[in-house]
Amino acid sequence: MDKEGSIKQAKEVLQLEAESILRLIDRVGEEFSQAVELIYGCKGRVIVAGIGKSGLIGRKIVATLTSTGTQALFLHPVEGLHGDLGIVAKDDVLLAISHSGETIELNMIVDSIRAIGVPRIAFTGKLTSTLARTCDIVIDVGVDREACPFGLAPTSSSTAALAMGDALAVALIHRKNFQESDFFKFHPGGSLGTRLRSKVRDVMISGAAVPRVYEGTLILEVIREMDEKNKGFVLVVDRKESLLGILTDGDVRRLVRREKNFLDQKIDPFMTRNPKTIREEISVAQAIEFMQREEITTLVVTDEAARLRGYIHLHDILGRGGTLKMTLSE
Repeated sequence: MDKEGSIKQAKEVLQLEAESILRLIDRVGEEFSQAVELIYGCKGRVIVAGIGKSGLIGRKIVATLTSTGTQALFLHPVEGLHGDLGIVAKDDVLLAISHSGETIELNMIVDSIRAIGVPRIAFTGKLTSTLARTCDIVIDVGVDREACPFGLAPTSSSTAALAMGDALAVALIHRKNFQESDFFKFHPGGSLGTRLRSKVRDVMISGAAVPRVYEGTLILEVIREMDEKNKGFVLVVDRKESLLGILTDGDVRRLVRREKNFLDQKIDPFMTRNPKTIREEISVAQAIEFMQREEITTLVVTDEAARLRGYIHLHDILGRGGTLKMTLSE
């Protein structure tokens, strides 16, 4: 393709994607209004979930929501199935994104969240899909065709989902009467810049609040500790407080399916050794960037001798600091 051909192709893609967004206008109706009211009345957070390109769009929607006064958190469906589902509470609202509506891992996590009693909103292009059938509110973000010449790479569809997410965030700005002065509070020009420069030690959970057991502890006792602390995981240390491993809610569920009489067995062979860690002198901004890169929501804090100092969770940081993910995306 020569220079003129490239320019022509670019214009065609932009035209197609622009038309895909414009066609959404006539579909915005009662379902959209219901979604706005549901989120407006939410006492918890908007949990956004998606995989692949839909996941990337979901992260952008989270960033926009959090920077404009609506607490939101991205939940990777695979991580959710392996323990991170513990961050979801009954007061939250789920926003699930999938153009096909048939993403297996996403639909599995939607089923699990439905069992918790969390209301569910779907952004999908297939109104008869599994996702649409299992959500309370379905918003149509379908497109006639992708800009990709093979119709395979999400292009028009991801653009449509992103635009609908922006529409939702802006509608909530007006519904919440969010002001320009409020916006500045959530960006580095205000207190957030100071927050980002804070150290992990300033936000980490430590002491008796950390779910932890010693090596050799029976699984039954481990589950009791997990249940009491209710963090979705437990850390394993030796008698010198050196970190040895981690066991998550997801690990326990897999044990139930796989092992017989596991309650009277010791935790050692079942824990995940060498979990990802961070030092307490690292900045909060660096910690969040690391969690985003590794697609995890929890980091164990250790000292130079690998002794347990505490942990940080993205949920806790967002709860204290507001809109950290937005700042890192800008």
